[in-house]
Order: sequence, then structure tokens, then C-alpha cells
Amino acid sequence: MQQIKEIIIVEGKNDTQTLRRYVNCDTIETSGSGITAETIEKIRLAQKRRGVIIFTDPDFPGQKIRHIIDQSVPGCRHAFLPKHEAVDVQKGKVGIEHADREAVITALDSVKTSMPQEEREAPPSWLELHQAGLLAGPGAKKNREKLGNLLHIGYANGKQLVKRLEQFQVTREEFYEAVQKMEEEA
Repeated sequence: MQQIKEIIIVEGKNDTQTLRRYVNCDTIETSGSGITAETIEKIRLAQKRRGVIIFTDPDFPGQKIRHIIDQSVPGCRHAFLPKHEAVDVQKGKVGIEHADREAVITALDSVKTSMPQEEREAPPSWLELHQAGLLAGPGAKKNREKLGNLLHIGYANGKQLVKRLEQFQVTREEFYEAVQKMEEEA
């Protein structure tokens, strides 16, 4: 079983149980989006001592939690799970706890580090994103979802996409390779 040295930040007990079925790891549970100051301090300590990987659900509350932690604890690593790989179709619920082993391992093997703003390089421009069909027109949302999956940075709306590309230091080369692959698959 794969050993994860960093502490993985998840939303709840079911996420912890799922991860521990597939990897040997320690977790900190946020207990949802109402993150306390005490939880943030635990995450800060974990970041200093072992590093952390934020692995929240691919939905709005999960993104909110990810953002709060990333703003409070610099240098976090991020694992993203595509929404379609985290859905319990019968219950209509989305969460890490619904993902299979392969999806979890792929997400953890593809972690990205969030860079502090002052160290970031310029991401692809708005014009480049528009030309790639990511900002407007039919299929833009679907294209952003595909791009996020290919780059392992998760889904982002048009406004968030530039920030996400910058935050995870996606190079122009990586961006254009993903766009090309996206176009080939279409």
C-alpha cells in the first residue's frame, strides 16, 4: 500500500475511511466548510512538520474549504478529483468517499503545489483562453472541465481559471499540450 508522507486535509470521516482503504496516510478532517481557527492551526503545524495535501470534494463547499485553507496556510499541495469520478449516482451525492481506488491514486500522484502570489509566473492571457474556447461560447464550461482534469487542477469557472493556472504554475507548454489533447478528444 502506498505511503503518503504529507497529512491529507479532507472534509469528513467518510473521506478518511476511503483514503485509508487505498493508501497509508494521516488526515485532518475539517468537518465541513465551517473551518475553525483551531483546525487552521492544526493544518499550519502539519504544513511545517510534514506538509499537507488539500483533497476536498469537487463541489462548491469543497472549493470554499480549499480556498480558505490555501489563503491561511501558504505552500499547500492540492489533489483534485474530477467530479464525475466522485459521484454516487444512486444517492446523487458528490464526495471523495465515492471515488474508486484508481481515481484516488491518480489524484494523489498528480498533486500540485500552490505558489505564493509574488513567486508566480504569468499564466496564459485572457485572449489565449478565449481562443482555446475556454471563456465564452458553446462548450466553454465543458472545455474548462476537461482542461482542469487534464492538468489535474480541478474545474474552475472563467474568472477563476487564470488564477488557478497561475497558482499552480501551469506553463504555457503544459497549457497548449492540454488544449491540443482536448481538441483531439473532441
